[in-house]
Amino acid sequence: MKLRDRQVVFSDRCNAALDERGNTLGVAPTGAGKTVMLSHITGRRPGQTLVLQHRDELVTQNRNTYGLVNPRKSTGLYTASRKEWGYDATFAMVQTLARNIDDMPAVDTLAIDEGHHAAADSYRKIIHAAMERNPNTKLLLVTATPNRGDKKALRGVVDNCADQITLKELIDSGHLVPPRTMVVDIGVRDALAGVRRTISDFDMDAVAAIMDKSVLNDQVVKTWRQHAADRQTVAFCANLEHMQHVAEAFTAAGIVATTIEGTLSKDERAKRLGAYDRGEVQVIVNVAVLTEGWDHQPTSCVLLLRPSSYKSTMIQMMGRGLRKVDPERYPGRRKDDCIIIDYGTSLLMHGGIEQDTNIDQEGSMQCPECDATVPRQTRECPICAHEFPVRGEAPQKVCQACGKDNHTAVRACVHCGDLFPEKEQGALGDFELTEVGLFDASPFKWEAIGEFAGIDDHLVMCAAAFDTWSMVLSYYGRWHVFGGVKGQGIRHLADLADRLPALATADDFLREHGDQDQGSKTRAWLHMPATEKQAQMLGTTPFHLFGVSRYRASCMLTWKFNARHLRAKLEHTRMVAA
Repeated sequence: MKLRDRQVVFSDRCNAALDERGNTLGVAPTGAGKTVMLSHITGRRPGQTLVLQHRDELVTQNRNTYGLVNPRKSTGLYTASRKEWGYDATFAMVQTLARNIDDMPAVDTLAIDEGHHAAADSYRKIIHAAMERNPNTKLLLVTATPNRGDKKALRGVVDNCADQITLKELIDSGHLVPPRTMVVDIGVRDALAGVRRTISDFDMDAVAAIMDKSVLNDQVVKTWRQHAADRQTVAFCANLEHMQHVAEAFTAAGIVATTIEGTLSKDERAKRLGAYDRGEVQVIVNVAVLTEGWDHQPTSCVLLLRPSSYKSTMIQMMGRGLRKVDPERYPGRRKDDCIIIDYGTSLLMHGGIEQDTNIDQEGSMQCPECDATVPRQTRECPICAHEFPVRGEAPQKVCQACGKDNHTAVRACVHCGDLFPEKEQGALGDFELTEVGLFDASPFKWEAIGEFAGIDDHLVMCAAAFDTWSMVLSYYGRWHVFGGVKGQGIRHLADLADRLPALATADDFLREHGDQDQGSKTRAWLHMPATEKQAQMLGTTPFHLFGVSRYRASCMLTWKFNARHLRAKLEHTRMVAA
């Protein structure tokens, strides 16, 4: 099996870290070929390798992949039914081995798939035994989600991260499909905000008491039909009753749906998953069974019917739908993107799905300015006075009149007195649907300037970062993306069918070329009134720009100065296409 170039780099970096440090963590999301890279790394290590995994299907999957990558290596199993040692690589169930730790011989490399589990007691028991038998054992962790939900630190298990492949890398390179995310407000956000958190996540029974209502489950089916009716879909629910009721709602609407739960027999589970794999079932509903270790390439819609207090859990659920379809494995089936519909608060809470790697979740962190190690709750570095971002503060909402933050509970802005719109009580059937950026919330403010441009509003979107700007325009049913950098001219970045990927392309251009600090939407110029000079350049008066911010005026000027060139480029593109 031939690895991609990026996979080889990942493997080389991990092996170098193992040689130098004796241990390492490699982070790679779903679709990166994590199992292939783990097999490539361990297959090039000398001596005997032990690979740990926590589920039966992962034992078989990892062993088969290892054999494809390393066809000349021998493999054995250590499970409840087979206990084999003396091979180049042994694939073991962690639960079985932890109960029979005296059976384990000395090994040269210990590799842990889903390595974020390595801080758990069963894994630590095996790691400790391996080091006792051979102090030179090399320890490799590979995972898609390095930050544990229970906040147990990986520091003490490993002391470095050799490499991290990001989701954006895989999407840009075409190895994952781009996500299209939608947040659906079903009128329960305030109630969810009051749900108690446990050590592992929100209290899911309390979540179900809020979300598991017939009217809401029916509306889930309704919005799914509007946006993803032709797609195979996986849904994540709060608890077993919620799961059953959601599946019943789909079935009542004539949609073939099934459930997967931990109490199913192995044969029954395989039967249901097989029916879904063959396309005989369109919607598969579960609680937490399919969160990790399960992938079905044709799945192109993910329903988040529960919030996630931890970003890693959210990433795992969303990742189930990002794989590309192998045409040889699934002839006639294809997908260009994955629709992710969030009915809870996960996307609003966590923003993006890129994962920061932090092996020091408990205890300490490093200052990005001076590299000093400081306690995790530090607000200001004692060495260089760097201010750390505040986490876990009270939920905020922004006043549309003055742009300042307020607690979500207030009914009037505490700064200017403007009233926030009241929500209608009992209107649970009314859904408000908005598309949100999937990657980290954009640092730039996008302005709809279509009305100023003399065309329908929202058909011209612009964002600026002083010497850099980007613009999305609708022209003859297509969305065109342009970007400009001072001294470098204007670029036509994309010609796309949908507005969302066009905005994502434009935002990526600004992130790469713009000054995120000077262009940040936290800067004062977003709220300061337009200047007299801007009014003159726009050919109007300050009176006519009353209520227009300095930033919006800058976006309007960007359009004015470039409109002729952009329209000519669009017309040329249309003529060439014709």
